[in-house]
Amino acid sequence: RARTRVIPSSISYLSRSIMTKTVADLCDDAIPSPGRVHVCEANYFKPYGLHGSFHGKIRTCRIFESNPLVRSILSTPGGGDVLVVDGGMSMRTALMGDQIAKLAVENGWAGVIINGCIRDSAIINTLPLGVKARGTVPVKSLKGHAGEQGVAVAFAGVEFVEGWHVYADEDGVIVSEEELSLEEKE
Repeated sequence: RARTRVIPSSISYLSRSIMTKTVADLCDDAIPSPGRVHVCEANYFKPYGLHGSFHGKIRTCRIFESNPLVRSILSTPGGGDVLVVDGGMSMRTALMGDQIAKLAVENGWAGVIINGCIRDSAIINTLPLGVKARGTVPVKSLKGHAGEQGVAVAFAGVEFVEGWHVYADEDGVIVSEEELSLEEKE
């Protein structure tokens, strides 16, 4: 008797968000028009999650040591997008843990980039998700600050604008106003 395996719809988004080109290749392609890509400061983020490379349309929020808005956004369909969280670079509380990261996977998010910390990194490192964050801290966040959603945020020397595109891998993170081609040139 054959068994049928049901694959969550979020998997189709994830397969489209895994990059076939490196960030270095994308930067090389952009040399003729250097204003097309904006490069984050070197070594600003640490990588987490199973997907070392990921990309997607940017969705943003600004919070400070309080993560209910992150949970709320990642509880909605992500469609392969990347949530960029400006946590004010606070290293005192974690803005995402394993439960919120699992929500991101279940809802088809390609990744999360956090100007702040995460926790439960050992579990997050087993999830099919791309995560970039400043570091880890075991302290959970507060729950009282609402934050802002859909606003332009700036950190790591780059402005992240909702609707622009972000590309991340082991070499770095870049932002582009336009979607970049991931097709190999012949």
